[in-house]
Formats: sequence, structure tokens, C-alpha cells
Amino acid sequence: MNNTSDEVMKILPHRYPFIMVDGIISKSDKKIVAFKNVSHNEPQFQGHFPNNPIMPGVLILEGMAQAAGLIGLDPSKVPLFIGADKVRFRKMVKPGDRLIYEVEIVSERFSMINVKATAKVNDEICASATLILGMKDKV
Repeated sequence: MNNTSDEVMKILPHRYPFIMVDGIISKSDKKIVAFKNVSHNEPQFQGHFPNNPIMPGVLILEGMAQAAGLIGLDPSKVPLFIGADKVRFRKMVKPGDRLIYEVEIVSERFSMINVKATAKVNDEICASATLILGMKDKV
């Protein structure tokens, strides 16, 4: 599949420097695999941390939520990140890494979805969480 960032930005309202998904590798009705290429020139690395750049965990979490928002691929909806449970960070993510988000719907109720999400680099889990998203009609 490998959708471009143009396709991603048709769904997600985020823009630079806050878009955390560069493309989609595969997608089904209940699961998505997406990616972010982590680059040295991203603004968070100026202060997190000088001489030892590490991707902030909250941005990895945001990336997982943005990937979850792409599961429906419905341009008439805006995905809203409502909550996170069981968040764990296991491995550092550094510039030059390709971050792979694997997100699967666990349950759906009305316009809300619960998903299980992981972020990996080189098949090693860097972060995991259970996320809650709501889908709102665009205005």
C-alpha cells in the first residue's frame, strides 16, 4: 500500500511540525501499519536532548494515536485522541530510525474506538498503549 503523506493529510488535520505519520504500509478494516521516518532536523531534537537526541515519548504516543485515526480513512471525519491506558516506553527512538506503528481496533461503540497500539523500530517494541479515539464530523 505505502500511501504518501498527501493521502495521510487528507484524513488527519495535523500539519508540520506535528504530523507524526509519513505513510501507510498496510490497512484493513480493523488494523493499520503506518510509519514515521524520524529525522535529525525535527524541532523537538533541539532541546530533547542536545548532543543526545531522543524522540519524546509523548510524540511517539501521539504518532500511535494519529495512526489509529487513519484506520477508517474517512475524509468526512476528524479523529480525536481521547485517552490512553497501559502506556509503556521500552526503547529509545533516535533520528535516522523508521518508527512503525501497528494499531488494531479492540472495540467500537458509537463514534468511539478502543485500539491496541505498538511502535517499533527494527521489529523491537519501543512503546505500547491502549488508546481511545472519537470520530467527529468535519465542519
